Amino acid sequence: MKSVRLWILVCALANLAGWSLSAVGQLNRFGYAVFFALAAAVFFLCRKRLGFHLIEGWAVWKKTFRRCRRPLPGAFAALALLVFAGGAIDPPSNYTGLNYHLARVLQWLAHGQWCWLHTPIVRMNYSGLAFEWLTTPVVLFTQSDRALFLVNFLPFLLLPGLIFSTFTRLGVNARVARVWMWLLPAGYNFLLQAGSIGNDFFGAFFALAAIDFGGRAWASRRAGDLWCSLLAIALMTGTKPVSLPLLLPWLVLIFPLVPLLRRNGLATLAVVAWAGIVSFLSLAGLNQIYCGDWLGRTVEPGRFEIHQPWIGIMGNVFQLLLANLVPPVFPPAGWWNQHAPLMLPPAIVQTVKTNFDTGFFSVGELPTEDWAGLGFGLSVLLAISVLASGWPRGINQPTPGRQSIPIWLGRSVLVAVWLALLVFFAKSGLTTAARLIAPYYLLLVPLLLLGTGQSRIIRRRWWRGLAGATLVLACVVLVLSPDRPLWPAKTILSNLQTRLPEQPAIARALKVYTVYSQRNDALAGVRQFFPPDVRVVGFIGDTDDCDLSLWRPFGSRRVEHFLLSDSPEFIRQRAQIVVVGGFNLQSHGQTIDGWLAASHAELIGITNVVLKISEGAQPWYVARLRSE
Repeated sequence: MKSVRLWILVCALANLAGWSLSAVGQLNRFGYAVFFALAAAVFFLCRKRLGFHLIEGWAVWKKTFRRCRRPLPGAFAALALLVFAGGAIDPPSNYTGLNYHLARVLQWLAHGQWCWLHTPIVRMNYSGLAFEWLTTPVVLFTQSDRALFLVNFLPFLLLPGLIFSTFTRLGVNARVARVWMWLLPAGYNFLLQAGSIGNDFFGAFFALAAIDFGGRAWASRRAGDLWCSLLAIALMTGTKPVSLPLLLPWLVLIFPLVPLLRRNGLATLAVVAWAGIVSFLSLAGLNQIYCGDWLGRTVEPGRFEIHQPWIGIMGNVFQLLLANLVPPVFPPAGWWNQHAPLMLPPAIVQTVKTNFDTGFFSVGELPTEDWAGLGFGLSVLLAISVLASGWPRGINQPTPGRQSIPIWLGRSVLVAVWLALLVFFAKSGLTTAARLIAPYYLLLVPLLLLGTGQSRIIRRRWWRGLAGATLVLACVVLVLSPDRPLWPAKTILSNLQTRLPEQPAIARALKVYTVYSQRNDALAGVRQFFPPDVRVVGFIGDTDDCDLSLWRPFGSRRVEHFLLSDSPEFIRQRAQIVVVGGFNLQSHGQTIDGWLAASHAELIGITNVVLKISEGAQPWYVARLRSE
């Protein structure tokens, strides 16, 4: 697990670098060069204490290649190759990743530090940013977003070994864990985001690593393992606050090991401070300062915190089952989205509208990074495995020599994970719950695999057939994914539409693949109206509009965000060229002519763009503010 330990340290160092360099206003190439040179020197001096006694060499890689000749490891290797191909061929298209993950990184680099931004995209300010601090130096040194998928792809390669180690420490039979370690990475959320800039899988990796290194500390009694566990759990919370309830099982696991930390006082204090900086704690303090709420909920236009726990639990369970049991190819999705609320009593529908965000009943024709959870294949396979194994009539005993923590403690950790999920369900009114609980999935599964019959049924021919079908479905999801299709989707669908123009399903599919393929640079047509010497561009969009195209090529200009309510004087002091979204104007009851007149601006260009299929083609205006 040296590779996992190294990845935790790299991510924690990148986060420490981001916050430290921001504090001194040196978030630039020189600042990063100095920081990482010092970090490399400290790492070399402390490598033995951190657990890096040996460098993994060619022998390890030879063993890995040999293992891939077997069916399950070979299937994982094939899926990993497809993930890499998709990430390398197509630019990032994850909408939230483009809308605020990458967008705020560009803002920080332009300002030379983290800063609270004046923007309608409020998530750029209050949401967790552990993932962004890792991508910041990549964007800075490459001036591109093409390599960012590696931030998710590299830990994806480490996932099988980490699953096996964690599961066996928590009491899962080694034979059972050896099978599921190759199957669980095929969960649609993990698989799709492994080649993406989404941050749900990113947090899931650290949730698993925190428990694994906590279990290792029980066996080794080394403070270094506990430090890694502490950094991993900090990175998990720093990625997304929805994972905060998972602190409960982690605390249950590591609390008896606190005396280990006392014996290494000064070093422990340094690691605790480091973990506090890279965790959500830093941003929580800033949220409290800037908006008076440590979670940042007060700046959201719609607040969805449920005050009746039973409504939250029932509603989120429904969302979870719906998203994970819908078939991976589901053409009737449009019909379902339209008619599902009509099939329920009005009282239930009204309760949903009152407590949950929009899109509660919605599913897609294909799984995408925006909403996919564990997925149909693995969910069905898990359900069948639990039923066929006779769980919970008998719980198997851990494999001798594999479990490093007491049995009672392992069971307590597993139960605490499910309690943590209930806490999240009881409070959250967000939709896409199946995606948001990505950090929970891999820690929820072990309790389901403790049945006495698990090691028996995984050898049955019918079960192996189902496992193979699950992997085939995962491959289909990867190939057909609108985010990074591994087939000539637009070419084939265009030809089909020419031959069968009366088929609305073909037209819909072509539109979906076309819009997704343009997401990375959706406003490219707007740049043609920019004067050659413009260095600052104003942007007036809504909370879901993406300004990424206006930055391209990266480093050539800066984008300043404005609100429709901002005065012309305020805008004119910061930008002369302003891009205005037509959908934003319409939703606020304004017209471009009215805005131009009020702002003393002249229109220099207009183009129509489809950012989201639900909105359709919308006008985008480029205006020049006249000098006073």
